[in-house]
Amino acid sequence: MKKLRLKKGVIIGAYLIAFSITGMGAFFVSQNMKDNNPKEEDIEYVNSSIIEDNDIEVIKEETKLIKPYTAETIETLKYFYDYQADNASQEKSILYHENTYIQNSGMDFGSTDVFEVVAVLDGTVLDIREDELLGNIVEIKHDNDFISSYQSLSEVSVKKNDTVKQGQVIGKSGTNSIDQDLGNHLHFELYKAGEVVDPSKYFDQVITTDPSKDTTNDDTNTNEKTE
Repeated sequence: MKKLRLKKGVIIGAYLIAFSITGMGAFFVSQNMKDNNPKEEDIEYVNSSIIEDNDIEVIKEETKLIKPYTAETIETLKYFYDYQADNASQEKSILYHENTYIQNSGMDFGSTDVFEVVAVLDGTVLDIREDELLGNIVEIKHDNDFISSYQSLSEVSVKKNDTVKQGQVIGKSGTNSIDQDLGNHLHFELYKAGEVVDPSKYFDQVITTDPSKDTTNDDTNTNEKTE
């Protein structure tokens, strides 16, 4: 059998082709790796400037306690009885019923026309009842151990255990038997931690959701819950 012999030129050409194919393959692999790897300048590293120890705390929601009405024609008829007030102020805080003078444990707001009564804060209706002397009563429990009481109502538009929002209408003004001379009005009382307080010291004051951060006045009065 005859052996095939390749010419020297053919052998050299074959080697050149092989090297060319190998080189091109290596080039494409290298290029592909570069495309898949992000450039060093495009990489973002986490450093101390992103995570700080003094991050800003979430601010607690705060709201102001509003008055229990929205009509502009409402007047204050009687004030909360303050033992430290002068005689003139105390005279405006006395109720007279069946030959007896009674120290007012709330505030009375009136108008010639029946007006809507609104919740002073968000809360839950704690109780609804009809009193022989005080008329229809709605009590609402709020945060920070506050309870608001709305008396002398002619109409009630909420039910016990209802969740109410600040400014929501809960009823309408009316009359009662204990202070008939006031005519159409609302008798409003405010309690904090079980003690009756002067509502005028809390109106338009900021109330926080955290009892330990309450910024309202802490003045309380140990009067009994009676008008």
